[in-house]
Amino acid sequence: MTSTSLPDSLIATLPGSSYTDPVIFAQEQERIFETMWFCVARASDLAKPGAFRTFDVGRESILVTRARDNGIRAYFNVCRHRGAKLCTQESGEVKRAFQCPYHAWTYDLNGKLVAAPNLTKMPDVGRTEYGLVSVAVREWLGYVWVCLAENPPSFEEEVIGEIVARLGDVEAIERYDIDSLSVGRRIVYDVRANWKLIIENFMECYHCATIHPELTEVLPEFADGYAAQYYVGHGAEFGEDVQGFTVDGSEGLDRIPGVAQDQDRRYYAITVRPQVFINLVPDHVIFHRMYPVSVDRTIVECDWLYLPHVVESGKDVSRSVELFDRVNRQDFDACERTQPGMSSRLYAKGGVLVPSEHHIGAFHDWVNERLGVPRS
Repeated sequence: MTSTSLPDSLIATLPGSSYTDPVIFAQEQERIFETMWFCVARASDLAKPGAFRTFDVGRESILVTRARDNGIRAYFNVCRHRGAKLCTQESGEVKRAFQCPYHAWTYDLNGKLVAAPNLTKMPDVGRTEYGLVSVAVREWLGYVWVCLAENPPSFEEEVIGEIVARLGDVEAIERYDIDSLSVGRRIVYDVRANWKLIIENFMECYHCATIHPELTEVLPEFADGYAAQYYVGHGAEFGEDVQGFTVDGSEGLDRIPGVAQDQDRRYYAITVRPQVFINLVPDHVIFHRMYPVSVDRTIVECDWLYLPHVVESGKDVSRSVELFDRVNRQDFDACERTQPGMSSRLYAKGGVLVPSEHHIGAFHDWVNERLGVPRS
């Protein structure tokens, strides 16, 4: 392959190795997922004290639980004695404490060491000093976010700042009252593709006319190839004959009361780096969390959130769920078709971005900056 200069309208992507090299993925785990705010769970999944879930964040297993005071706590899921994994289940519930299955060191919901064989004969062992190691935790939008960094970055700048950069102000998302909505449906996808391919796909709509017939029927402007995220504050408008954000354009469910008039009949998409997608429509919110597993595998957990009475009454949400479930499956199929090409000799130096994808170039610059890759 001979190298040629790119036309002014195109810019280069990351090289193929960025999507296939386990060494690069390990660097991303260390310098991105283990240093930034990472969204792990819907707070309502931890319904009462003792409920817990475990998550892999970067290279670490993290235990998230609700304490006796109803606050959320997060810890490294590692026993302080000999390093055994404390909780081996993905989710569950304990009454008052977590007990290591290896040597029975036991910790209360606040992480304090409360029992261990022969512990009374070791009075110099500090119950707090040898308790579980805490991880920074925040609740926002009804979700639990953790940060493994010793000195976490500002949540307001790193997370809320992404919303402001996309929508223009934080009030635009607060009107959807996401923390008080209920999960009407959750679907977990196992995607055989690098996490960056999924991010890039979500950020652009150059592919929409090709693979999203249902979505472009509801949002006709997407057929022109410009994603809503291309413009600050812009929401894609529903088609003239479309009644709701459903697979057939039929009427949706009860509108979220706080949604402003200028947000009605519009779709907003937001990327919160490194692993959250938020989709806003008048009657529901679609909230994705990505869990990168390996260089070529990513788990995506997607919640459809509605007003509580919609969920409690058992109303049929299937038409709204089906629309974005189809979009997800179409997108993830595309990402899985792309992943093998990242190993091709033809992609060794990467591909190109067209003008409507140029904002993805900024994402690539951000990845390189986090990894300490010098600008070319």
